[in-house]
Amino acid sequence: MRAEKISKMQYPLFGKTLPELSQIAEELSLPAFSARQIADWLYKKNVSSVDEMTNLSTKARATLSDKYCVGCSDALSVQTSTDGSKKYLFQTTSGKRIEAALIPDNDRITLCISSQVGCRMGCAFCMTAKQGMQGNLTSTDILNQFRSLPEHKSITNIVFMGMGEPFDNVDELFKSLEILTAGYAYAWAPKRITVSTIGILSAIRAFMNNTRCHLAVSLHHPESDGRRKIVPAENKYPIKKMVELLKTFDLNKQRRISFEYVMLAGINDSQQQAKDTVKLLSGLKCRINLIRFHAIKGSSLTPSNDNAIQQFANTLKSKGIITTIRRSRGQDIDAACGMLSTKEF
Repeated sequence: MRAEKISKMQYPLFGKTLPELSQIAEELSLPAFSARQIADWLYKKNVSSVDEMTNLSTKARATLSDKYCVGCSDALSVQTSTDGSKKYLFQTTSGKRIEAALIPDNDRITLCISSQVGCRMGCAFCMTAKQGMQGNLTSTDILNQFRSLPEHKSITNIVFMGMGEPFDNVDELFKSLEILTAGYAYAWAPKRITVSTIGILSAIRAFMNNTRCHLAVSLHHPESDGRRKIVPAENKYPIKKMVELLKTFDLNKQRRISFEYVMLAGINDSQQQAKDTVKLLSGLKCRINLIRFHAIKGSSLTPSNDNAIQQFANTLKSKGIITTIRRSRGQDIDAACGMLSTKEF
């Protein structure tokens, strides 16, 4: 990406929706059609500066660049795992830092992106939680993790499973989803995008009603008492209420609900807990991803052994629940599930 000279008084255009670009055009007395032209340059032609928007008049470009810039920026660094996964470090528009993980797998290339700097949810098995909450990302910051990568044209899937709770930053999340899926921008099929959440009920309702993207819910324990010990948000967002809410939506083959379940030895990996999980999800069309716990600093939690994970999976499968044991990727560069963090120890 070509470096863009940015004044301190300029604001990024990248990450703006078409209605927002229309408002900017109106404020600057630009022709109404220029908003769609700008969107085309930003999201389809991937320009790095306003000067490259050559179907805008010279005067219009000068007026626009006086206050606005494109606003994309390259990653600060990249680490590559022995399994081919990559971890990218970015600086946000606020000056803080975040990480994103790129995971190649045969004909799929999945990008795991962040929505916050740190996280306030406090899950016991997550390194990002140890960082605490340091701020929300703008749609510019969120989408820059996608746009700035050398591989961005080859990416097949995006998962909002990086640093932060996406539904704790719902406005910027929804703007990002619109730009990813809208015809005026990247025009991705919603089924290529999955958003993960600890279970913020009002945001789940809005997400299910207003998008067609996939949803992944952090389950991790089938019972409230057990879940709140490792997922403190259970106190405010009970898993049983989440399941009840999800059962009210009409699901089809184009919409998937999955549950994420980090396997913790002696905490949530017993056969009884597998049976309780089946009972909890009875009547809901869904699937479960079982995830190996990756040790993090300051935690006494330990991963379930392979046999316990397999037996848990077998119990779920025997009751008709599609179950996947997720393969760990990028663990040697701290890019595996639950390991992303920019906190310095």
